[in-house]
Amino acid sequence: MLKKKKNLLCGIVMSVVLSAMVTGCGTTKTISNTASELWVTMPDKSVLLQKQDITSSNQSKNNNNIQLTINTDKTYQEMDGFGYTLSGGSAMHISKMSAPARAKFLQEIYGTGVNDLGSSYIRISVGASDLDEKVFSYDDMPEGQTDVNLEKFDLGYDKLYLIPVLQEILKINPSIKILGSPWSPPVWMKTNGDTRGGSLKPEYYTAYAKYLVKYIQEMKKNGITIDALTVQNEPLHPGNNPSLLMPAEDQKVFVRDHLGPEFKKNGIKTKIIVYDHNADRPDYPITILNDKEAAKYIDGAAFHLYGGQIDAVSSVHEAHPDKNLYFTEQWVGAPGDFAKELNWHIENLIIGAPRNWCKTVLEWNLAADENQDPHTDRGGCDRCLGAVTITGDKVTREPAYYIIAHASKFVRPGSVRVESNIIDGLPNVAYKTPAGNTVAIIQNTSKADKTIDVNDGSKSVTITLKAGAVSTLVL
Repeated sequence: MLKKKKNLLCGIVMSVVLSAMVTGCGTTKTISNTASELWVTMPDKSVLLQKQDITSSNQSKNNNNIQLTINTDKTYQEMDGFGYTLSGGSAMHISKMSAPARAKFLQEIYGTGVNDLGSSYIRISVGASDLDEKVFSYDDMPEGQTDVNLEKFDLGYDKLYLIPVLQEILKINPSIKILGSPWSPPVWMKTNGDTRGGSLKPEYYTAYAKYLVKYIQEMKKNGITIDALTVQNEPLHPGNNPSLLMPAEDQKVFVRDHLGPEFKKNGIKTKIIVYDHNADRPDYPITILNDKEAAKYIDGAAFHLYGGQIDAVSSVHEAHPDKNLYFTEQWVGAPGDFAKELNWHIENLIIGAPRNWCKTVLEWNLAADENQDPHTDRGGCDRCLGAVTITGDKVTREPAYYIIAHASKFVRPGSVRVESNIIDGLPNVAYKTPAGNTVAIIQNTSKADKTIDVNDGSKSVTITLKAGAVSTLVL
């Protein structure tokens, strides 16, 4: 899938450089010794993350070309990475693959070799999400009973699929970062005694904070470090199963007076991230961060984009520039319109979210089967298309696979976003990588082919992108 197909690429993307002469379809003669790379995906699937070598030139360009200027001296946020949610259902399907097929698949997704995607950030649910085969917490009790001392706490169901898969991933990439997100506390802590909806009873704020501390400690015993924790997945959407309603004022009190102090008392280094919901309510995290006592425990805020516009995320940075921002979830609906999903997700998430200060971009979710199973009843997502569809040992790569790959394969953790000019019809974002490369993700959203001079101050190339093309340029 990632092999060169120069014959196919000829006519889709070409390099036109003053120091080079292109002869035929894919044969380049040049006096330059420094080569760059261009990787392309087309909305019609004629090209899927395929590479063409191109040649650098520092000489003058055609004045009629579009000018994309990258200023590597102007820096913004450092990136933690790009990836997918490893839902319980994803882990179940992966676990049921044969050992050789599973090892090959996990290497492809999480490895950093030439044919791997290099996914570097994982989101998991704390307890069940709506893409598990059943609803559970780590301290379920018979109706009418409680366990405030957490004597019955057990990672339980997650020991079956999720934890073994995470352990296998960590052998491939020990430095991968893992984000945990709870969908619901145990029902005995909730106002409605149900897995769906309801709120956290104030008398159990401390018990729930201890529950989350214990989760981090128990995962550590299994060799899994939880780098960050969002306080609640989609706190303003109590319709999933499981779910919880947690208004901003409640989350502020919970973090300020309970979760933060419990983390401090137990020496927990896991980052606390608030909100974890749509960009239409930036006031939610701003309200919490305005409280100085709460803010001292908080690393930043997380966002989805099922509502609002991605540029609203920047308002949180403007209000609290010392806090980090994360993009943690966006789904692709089955059966998946490849062109539509590729275009929207690349422009709004892969380009838009980092341009608005996000350190991560995560798709929902890694894997499902051909029926989009499993999911919970009474509110589980029955149309969530995985980045891959797994049927036995067969892996079908879906839109989110390529959406994330255009960033994860090239923009490694520690890459820093740098300045690049905004061009109508050519949304883009640029980075300086730890290896010293400049990487630009460029999308042609117009209906015409575009020829672009790209210059980062030390290298320059000219590329032509067909209408609709998504590209990653490595200088």
